[in-house]
Amino acid sequence: TFRGTLSKRGVRVITGLGKYFRQIDKNRNGFLSQAAFKEALKVFHLEMPEGDFESLWLVLDDNKSDQVDYGEFIRAIFGEMNEYRKAFVRKAYMKLDFNKTGSVSMVDVRKCYCAK
Repeated sequence: TFRGTLSKRGVRVITGLGKYFRQIDKNRNGFLSQAAFKEALKVFHLEMPEGDFESLWLVLDDNKSDQVDYGEFIRAIFGEMNEYRKAFVRKAYMKLDFNKTGSVSMVDVRKCYCAK
């Protein structure tokens, strides 16, 4: 299955797909067409029979917009985050958004994060 194939390759594939999605998102709207999504899977050697791809697309494009975003893709593969992870993300976000503006700029991220 698609889920089984993806889990064998792990985080490297998920991270790579995320970067690739952002690169090919020409409109910068966060969405990919069916053709662009299919091409992304091919690049990462995740090809599948057409019938399986159509089934996957129906799951990903549940709102029938003929587009999918990376968040929808991740939720379809891994499901929703559990409450522990959600609480952890909220805590990290609150630390980054110390001005309580509801958004986090790269300047704010740089104040809290060092990649060294």
